[in-house]
Amino acid sequence: MARTARIIPVRQNREKRMTLAAHFEELRWTLIRCLCAVILCAVPCGICWRKIFGWIAVWPLRLSSPAPQLIFTAPTDAVFFIFEIAMTGGVVIASPFLFLQIWRFVSPGLYKKEIAVLIPAVAASVFCFIGGIAFCYFSLPLFLRFLVCFAEGLMDPLFRVNEYFGFLLKMCLVFGLSFELPVVMFALSKMGIVDHRFLRSHFRHAIVAIFTVGAVLTPTLDALSLLFFSLPLVALYGVSIFISLFAGKRKQIHEQKTGT
Repeated sequence: MARTARIIPVRQNREKRMTLAAHFEELRWTLIRCLCAVILCAVPCGICWRKIFGWIAVWPLRLSSPAPQLIFTAPTDAVFFIFEIAMTGGVVIASPFLFLQIWRFVSPGLYKKEIAVLIPAVAASVFCFIGGIAFCYFSLPLFLRFLVCFAEGLMDPLFRVNEYFGFLLKMCLVFGLSFELPVVMFALSKMGIVDHRFLRSHFRHAIVAIFTVGAVLTPTLDALSLLFFSLPLVALYGVSIFISLFAGKRKQIHEQKTGT
């Protein structure tokens, strides 16, 4: 009996180790598939980098006066810039497959109720992220025009292509993540962590926090850049209050029906 008692925990530990190893193996193959998808999608983007360059880099400068010139100051700058365009385009094109792989890796550990909530949450997250990037991209011409006109007639604007492209990516990424605020508030409201009363009572604190974060994340220190980033977030916070109110009412109706 003593030997049997010793053997059983050992077997259980082996099964746990094998299960953990299987999870790491699945994670490894998920990352490999995602990397391969990004590389495959990046190849045509690298081939067509000139057209993508016109869409991404040149279009936001169309309203600037005087028109900035994009330059590179090191022999490798142009090569790295083409690589950045290819990889960025590859991630964007492969994003549906990437989300699918993440979903396949996470879904086996979820209950049916959690899956039913997670699917619309993921769809809303993708929609809000793309919406934030689109808002930033179509607002950039006016923003860059304002920044360039400061030295009009005194200096010629010459932008290093890698720094300029990094600036565009940073702005689009920050806005894409910022537009996730309503989705986050909806999820927190569904879990009962916050409600519309809490958000409304802390509205002033949220404004201070938003402007503080905006001062850190905006690439320049002028007031217009801060307003350009912060005002949409303040509006999204207001929208989040109504979304939290809607989520709280739906939760109450569900609890009344189920009797919990």
